Amino acid sequence: MSIHIEAKKGEIAETILLPGDPLRAKWIAHTYFESPKLFNDVRGMLGYTGTYKGKPISTMGTGMGVPSISIYAHELITDYNVKNLIRVGSAGSYQKHVKIRDIVLAMAASSTSGINKLRFDGADYAPTADFGLFQKALEAAKAKNIPLKAGNVLSNDEFYGDDPEAYKKWSEFGVLCVEMESSGLYTIAAKHNVSALSILTISDSLLTGEHTTADERASTFKDMIEIALELA
Repeated sequence: MSIHIEAKKGEIAETILLPGDPLRAKWIAHTYFESPKLFNDVRGMLGYTGTYKGKPISTMGTGMGVPSISIYAHELITDYNVKNLIRVGSAGSYQKHVKIRDIVLAMAASSTSGINKLRFDGADYAPTADFGLFQKALEAAKAKNIPLKAGNVLSNDEFYGDDPEAYKKWSEFGVLCVEMESSGLYTIAAKHNVSALSILTISDSLLTGEHTTADERASTFKDMIEIALELA
């Protein structure tokens, strides 16, 4: 048992899917897992373990932002020996060619967070995805005929920023979309020599103002989750 996770040793699989929303973790477990079992509800951050196609797999919410996912990733790795951490979340598009409902693999994660500035004494650190998980996700998507986009994403500390035009600088430098967690996940995984990948579904566009409906998000997230499950 760790500070924020009440699971016993052995109750969490080596591969875990990490949505921000704990209710989405519950949905993943009860939709896809065989015999899901709740291992955590501390602070309402639901976590489940079951099997998928006969192989052990877990899922747990992480909350929003780099600090929150960093805490959970650290404890999952150091206290429960998790080896593959796969974020499954939503993102907002920064590019015309990245459309609503597209699925993006985060090859790297830029950030507005100051955490790595503190960690590396003011220097820049470039958090990146694990190549093995990235390659397996490409193969899984190809087998399911699900198109993907891949590139740099932004992990932003602010959901409601003061400058509505701030995204344009990131867009100019090729950043595909914005979310809030991948930079923290990739950094913690790298520190502990384990594997991490963020798979993101575009739920809105900062260029066009388009938004997906709740039903559309549910159906598109299904494609993202099924890619992630194959990595187990």
